[in-house]
Amino acid sequence: MILDAYTFLIILSSLIILSYLFDVVAKRSKIPSVILLLTTGILLQLLAKYFNVTLPGLRNILELFGIIGLILIVLEGTLDLELKREKLPLIRKTLLTATLTLLITAGLIGWFVNFWLHVPYNVALVNAIPLAVISSAIAIPSVSNLTPEKKEFIVYEATFSDIIGIIAFNFAVQNETVGIGSFVTLAVDLVSIFLISIVCCLILLFFVDKIRSHIKFFLIIAILILLYAVGKKLHLSSLLMVLCFGLMLNNAALFIKDRLGKFISLTSLQSEIVQLKQINGESAFVIRTFFFLLFGFSINLQELYQLDVWVLGFTIFSIILLVRYLYLQYVARVPLIPELFIAPRGLITILLFYSIPARYDIVGMNESVLFFVVLLSSLLMMLGLLLTRNDVKDIPNY
Repeated sequence: MILDAYTFLIILSSLIILSYLFDVVAKRSKIPSVILLLTTGILLQLLAKYFNVTLPGLRNILELFGIIGLILIVLEGTLDLELKREKLPLIRKTLLTATLTLLITAGLIGWFVNFWLHVPYNVALVNAIPLAVISSAIAIPSVSNLTPEKKEFIVYEATFSDIIGIIAFNFAVQNETVGIGSFVTLAVDLVSIFLISIVCCLILLFFVDKIRSHIKFFLIIAILILLYAVGKKLHLSSLLMVLCFGLMLNNAALFIKDRLGKFISLTSLQSEIVQLKQINGESAFVIRTFFFLLFGFSINLQELYQLDVWVLGFTIFSIILLVRYLYLQYVARVPLIPELFIAPRGLITILLFYSIPARYDIVGMNESVLFFVVLLSSLLMMLGLLLTRNDVKDIPNY
């Protein structure tokens, strides 16, 4: 069965309206919208099979939505962060927390996959890294109504986790054997992308200030996506560029000084950032909606009945929770509620999993395992938000 253009438009617009209603339901039921979207995706899959409707190139479409969504969501989160001297301890703590919990979690998940599925450890580790990354796509929108201190900790940690996860994943894929040269190459890449990010962000700030067209903000977002994609083609951690742009735009007074002040108006930037936040936020909402609907649509329901999927999914989830508890309780010494519970897996995990080269594929590690972990971590996040109900004005959307 082939859908005509009008039927397709009816479906797309109805899904966006449904996603908005999920937001309303989430505020009352305290169920994260991501769970409702995944469930809807599965129901749509069943309907599509009943009416013999096919959706070609689903994986490519899902990956495309995921990449754009990641950029928009990280930008959305960083546009709310302020860089002040008193924030440096928080930045150091969240960077260390994101790095160590990711590496330890990936190492332990890799060990378990190596033991359970009888594959080489380096292959298991490449498959484990995506599962060790906190999804900023779910975490950042979820904390919009928490206290500023808790919100900043989670936003910084989730963003750093995405960036470090991408760096670690690329490093593991590109280096089957690790030596001193591997780390030298990594250091050069990081310095290069940081310097490139600063230059590109200053150019983007100039465009934000000077462009007077009514399509300015989508043009800026398009340029940012272009720079991100070019960086990825060059195997650079270009998410750092998105992070830098958001931070520089929201803290322009720290960067636009002396001679730069002659070319870029701080007053103009402050008025433009409000519109950019609104447009970026609404765009992220649409992209996020279709990403999780499509992921639910793509799940192989037969695999969910396999014992290995349950064992892998539950054990991986348990490792994630145990490492996080031990680190936050005994090393970072931060409050466990809701920080312990808000470490969801989602968009970035799925994107990195789809990026695994064929030589690292493992029979038994599939989208159903990802679905299991994403679902459990989202339910855990819901529990954390319920436990902090007195800190919020309203229950978050995702």
